[in-house]
Amino acid sequence: MLEHFETLELRVCRALNRHLALESVRQLFVVVSRLGDGIFWYTLILAMPMLTASSAPTAAIQMAVTGLVASVLQAVLKASLARERPFVISPAIACGAAPLDRYSFPSGHSLHAVCFTTIAVCHVPLLAWLLVPFTALVMASRVVLGLHYPSDVAAGAAVGLALAIASRAAFGV
Repeated sequence: MLEHFETLELRVCRALNRHLALESVRQLFVVVSRLGDGIFWYTLILAMPMLTASSAPTAAIQMAVTGLVASVLQAVLKASLARERPFVISPAIACGAAPLDRYSFPSGHSLHAVCFTTIAVCHVPLLAWLLVPFTALVMASRVVLGLHYPSDVAAGAAVGLALAIASRAAFGV
């Protein structure tokens, strides 16, 4: 059963990865992925006090602390689970961008994107129109670029959501 699932995931990865042949698609996903490396999120954290007067600096502090916890958790999970990236496993999958680390499970980009988006939107609901589509693009970019399997992205998103919920409880917001 697990072997069938892995075969299906590789097929999905190959199908999405083929879109890299279109230069405009490759460029879009490379830019989105690089923004998702942290640039976009660090800028958002710095901007949060200006975006929300009611919880200003709480939102930024909550995001920064939760981001640090997310980074540690992601590193521990990747090191202990040691799942190779799709482009390493399958020669039919092109690597569209340099990975930040060796392993793929869970997707740190998805984890951070969902976590930061959830926290930010809870503080400033109007940000949803920008953050939700951007998060979806970040998550898609990881599979299209051959860096992650769909299950890596789904697991990263689930962990990110769980961390955001725990963060809200810890910060009492």
